Parts: sequence; C-alpha cells; structure tokens
Amino acid sequence: MMEEKTFQTDLGTIHYWTVRTGKPWLVFLPGLTADHRLFDLQIEELGREFSCLVWDAPGHGASRPFRLDFSMEDLAGYLQKILEREQIERPVLIGQSLGGYICQIYMRLDPDAAAGFVSIDSCSMHRRYYTGAELGLLKHTKWMYLSIPWNWLKHWGARGTACSEYGRALMKRMMEEYERREFCALTDHGYRILAQAVEAGHTYQFSCPVLLLCGEKDAAGSGKRYNRSWTKREGYPLIWIPGAGHNANTDAPEVVNRILRDFIGKDIME
Repeated sequence: MMEEKTFQTDLGTIHYWTVRTGKPWLVFLPGLTADHRLFDLQIEELGREFSCLVWDAPGHGASRPFRLDFSMEDLAGYLQKILEREQIERPVLIGQSLGGYICQIYMRLDPDAAAGFVSIDSCSMHRRYYTGAELGLLKHTKWMYLSIPWNWLKHWGARGTACSEYGRALMKRMMEEYERREFCALTDHGYRILAQAVEAGHTYQFSCPVLLLCGEKDAAGSGKRYNRSWTKREGYPLIWIPGAGHNANTDAPEVVNRILRDFIGKDIME
C-alpha cells in the first residue's frame, strides 16, 4: 500500500508516494504533464519486492498549485531533499521523458547518488545532441499549444504519447486534470527550462550502470534519433520496446517490468 506524503517548498507543495518492502529503492519520475499514475503498473508489480518512491513533479497532478518559477536544477534539488528526508541512499533512478532529464541533473550534482539509471523514452542532456533550431522551438511552445482546441489537444496528446488503449486512456485522464491554459503554461515552462539546462553545456558522466529504453513507435520529437546517437556515442545499452510509443512503460508494462527486474538483478544487486 503506497503512503502519500508531502514536501513543502517556497513555491508550493510536492506530493509523493512511498512503499517500503525491500532493497534497493526504485525512484520513479514521470514525464512532463504526467503524474504518478504513469508508473502504476510498475509499482504494482515491482513494489512487492523493492521499495518504491514516485512523485507528482511540481506543477503536476496533486502537486498543484505550484508557481512555475523553478529550474531543472531546482527539480533535482527538491528530489534530493525528499530522498534525504526518507533516508533513501543510492536508489535506482527510473525516469520517463522529462523525468529522465531530472535524473541526469541529479546525478551530475551528486555523481555517487544513484545505484543505477534507467531512461525511458528520454534523451541525453549533452548539448551536442541538439540542433539550435530544436532548442529554440522548445523555448517557444506556449502559443502553439494555445492555438489548438482543448479537445483536439487532449486527443492528440493521448495518441501522440501512447499506442495502447490503456496508455492512451491514462494519458487522457491525466491531461483532463488540468485547465487548458494551465496545461499549456506547464508544457511551455517544462520545455523552456529543459532547453535552458541543455544550453548550459554541462558534462554528464555517470558512475552507475545505465540502461536506455525507447518505444519502437515513439513519435515524440526526435526521441528515437537521440537515443540512437546516445547509445552509439556513450555505449549505453539501448533496448527498443516493441509496439510501444513515448510512454513505453504504459504500452508494454510486462516487457518493461521484466527488463527492469533483470537490470536490477544483474547490474545492481550482484
């Protein structure tokens, strides 16, 4: 049974959930506009044998209202403080999309903080992977989203991120938690702080085992191209998830859960 907890910041209150069953700790970070429910099928299974933590990132889900005045480094800092409060040391970080970027910044700020890192439909934070045009577009998305009728945007958001009926229905439910302008403002802020963090040009080198997962049908931006370049340049193993979109863990939960368990057993617990 997951226990809901809160962490107070100057900008708002962060809600997160924990279950303590055994080690290691698995920390799940959902992507932009998604909330903790994105990982329900992972925690339902893996939470029987591993301790788990998942949050609603600031401005997402139950962590609202939250003033959109934070950076990617702030998100990593909030995570660090929550893990310190829970006395969680060297967890396996599992981040989907934006959650994967937060994981990388967290590990850059504290290189020995994680026992492992799994990126799900996320990309490297290294500047060299992005074109100037791509970063420029990320900083100017608000009016593009506002120009799309809300019902169309919800339909597009669900079908553009997931391929399965479960994944699409879940994404639509999560999007319906927001008002239209709130959703567009959150999306704009998330993309902008991501672009700013990439443009900072920091170096990202990880001392823990790393695994990249990407849906074969991921149609979000240039995610597939980024992952091909990431595995080629850095040598991290990349597993393509058959039939899955950008939210691969909701489209193919059994496959992803098996991969996560194998990764933890082979690379973390041995």
